[in-house]
Amino acid sequence: MLTGTVVLAGGVLLLPGGASSAADEPAVAPTPQRACNAGSRPETSIQGRVPQRDYDSGRARQGYSCNTRLFSHIGASGGFKVYRYVDAAGHTCVFYDSTRLAPTDLPYNVGSGGIGTFVVDVSDPSRPRHTATLQTLAMDSPHESLNLNRRRGLLAAVAGNPATLPGLIDVYSVRRDCRHPVLQSSIPYQGLGHESGFAPDGRTFYASATSGYTLAAIDLTDPRHPATLATYYGVNYHGLRVSPDGNRMYVANIGTPSPGGRVSVGGLRILDTSQIQARRPDPQVRTLSDLSWRQKSIPQAADPLLIGGHRYVLESDEFANFTLGPGLVVAGGYEADAPVGAARLINIDNARNPFVVSDLRLAVHQLKNRSGPQKNDPGANSTIGGYTGHYCSAPRYRNPGIVACSMIGSGLRIFDVRHPYHPREVGYFNRVTYPNTKPNGAGGLAYSAPAWDLRRRLVYYSDGLKGLYAVRLAKAIVPRHYWD
Repeated sequence: MLTGTVVLAGGVLLLPGGASSAADEPAVAPTPQRACNAGSRPETSIQGRVPQRDYDSGRARQGYSCNTRLFSHIGASGGFKVYRYVDAAGHTCVFYDSTRLAPTDLPYNVGSGGIGTFVVDVSDPSRPRHTATLQTLAMDSPHESLNLNRRRGLLAAVAGNPATLPGLIDVYSVRRDCRHPVLQSSIPYQGLGHESGFAPDGRTFYASATSGYTLAAIDLTDPRHPATLATYYGVNYHGLRVSPDGNRMYVANIGTPSPGGRVSVGGLRILDTSQIQARRPDPQVRTLSDLSWRQKSIPQAADPLLIGGHRYVLESDEFANFTLGPGLVVAGGYEADAPVGAARLINIDNARNPFVVSDLRLAVHQLKNRSGPQKNDPGANSTIGGYTGHYCSAPRYRNPGIVACSMIGSGLRIFDVRHPYHPREVGYFNRVTYPNTKPNGAGGLAYSAPAWDLRRRLVYYSDGLKGLYAVRLAKAIVPRHYWD
């Protein structure tokens, strides 16, 4: 819970609220798996693991799949966000950022298609075609802030990296021809950059600085002239997701770790943003609740969903442990006893009393499995994530049926969430990079929030060292209403 009141620009206040208990959280256990079909190449070890013996034998080069197959591929690098969009003329595009850690990725990216945010025409998804690269300052290094508002056809990002960057927002229109986005504005704003959120009506873009301790609300009513509505100081927020009416924000709250600490004190924070949505002067933002959970690592994002008439968020954590630098949160290497947060479904019917209903996690995330042979896997020892979680996404807000999570070295994971208290993993797809073949390469590097085309049974995601994949899902794991 936020301690005290934080004074904001223009005299705005961020008001504290109550905390919720995680006492009734279900036991932290791996999500049960569905059997793989005949065309699959299943994992050879426990759920999510790429064992050393598969690197030695060459098996890992074939990749791993369950109820999925490769449909198409383009590029040789990737970042944190993937979006699919159909414009007014019927063109279908995918947008994705190309770098994970600017500027350290720069030498590799220059030799792998360049830097920037990539635009790919997938009107024929079997033949993806790169049509543009957005290279304004924020699009060159958006970190985790790339965001799309489908209602207004706006693609926006702020300049960012893990340490945050000075506030600069780029806004493009993709509505008329998504293959060639049109720059609307590129201007500074009051705050710093790292992650973001978009109000569903497309009028408000939110930017969080994470370890820069700012949260900015930016008016995009006229995307050619963005204006900062308010800047909040003293909060350590990550992903920001907004309710359909714009009046609630679901915040991945990193909190303020104690010096030398390994685990944050944050979790899910639910904010009342109605005064910003209503364009009240000097808007106040009130904390409605805070929730933590067992095996929490670094909260990443919490996407709102409606399933069977009940409201949930699909929350994901990233990494397994971190150390503190001067004002920074830095991911560390392998530690057998470090908690792995993975992902979970949280009931938010009562915004003042959210609670975890189930976990989306793999056997490789369990503490009892982290202390065994896994510690010798090249993927587990990667300093940039190991087998841990990063981003999840759903194909739609109302009754999505299935969701997908990028779990770095374990690849793309597909979960059936029609019964939120009893989810099942129904598929996966993992392409493995061999150690020392590419910078920071070991295992898979699936970081991105996936995008969806379930009419064709496709999921798009990017791998940090291999580019953009379109993955075809077996009919048996896709709810029938998507493809009938």
